[in-house]
Amino acid sequence: MKPTRRPTAAPGFSLVELLVTLALMVIMISMFHGFASAKHQRTQKELCHDNLQKIYLALQIYANDFRGALPQNTNAATAEDVLDALVPKYSADTSIFICPGGRDSELPAGGSLRQHKISYAYYMGRRLDNSQSESPPVLLSDRQINTEPKRAGEMVFSANGKSPGNNHHKYGGNFLFTDGSVQSSGAQLTFSLASAPGVVLLNPKP
Repeated sequence: MKPTRRPTAAPGFSLVELLVTLALMVIMISMFHGFASAKHQRTQKELCHDNLQKIYLALQIYANDFRGALPQNTNAATAEDVLDALVPKYSADTSIFICPGGRDSELPAGGSLRQHKISYAYYMGRRLDNSQSESPPVLLSDRQINTEPKRAGEMVFSANGKSPGNNHHKYGGNFLFTDGSVQSSGAQLTFSLASAPGVVLLNPKP
């Protein structure tokens, strides 16, 4: 009489193996999500780059009419109060004043900027006829965390993706210089944004 064989257990994963597998899947999904988010923000910053250069063209036309001077308003409290001078004569396209990476609402075409909220900060008091200097100053930027002068190494945009200064979440922003060039930056400055006589930084409405 042959001895009876015990049924062998079907091969499978132990609880520890399942937990390890699950943990690895969570890590991989998080890494993919972070990569996709960073790539999306890079694309948004490139679109923002284009916006700033379009605003620069409007400022150039304005400066040609005013012997190199740019919009000023001594009573201005925000960037909208000053850049409103560009619309609609120098730019009827108001979409260029909204950062693609931000959450600001679309603007009516040709409508007054004062009645709405834009995405960009403006250094009032600059001129375009001194843009040939070795280090041209900043003219416009993404919304900054505040309007104080800043040195290299200090924060200029949101470090955690929360307001203020979070047009591009926690991935920094763009600077437009008086020579028309645009430079992308992280949240932390790599150059100085010192104040200059007669120049005032105006953030957009909060």
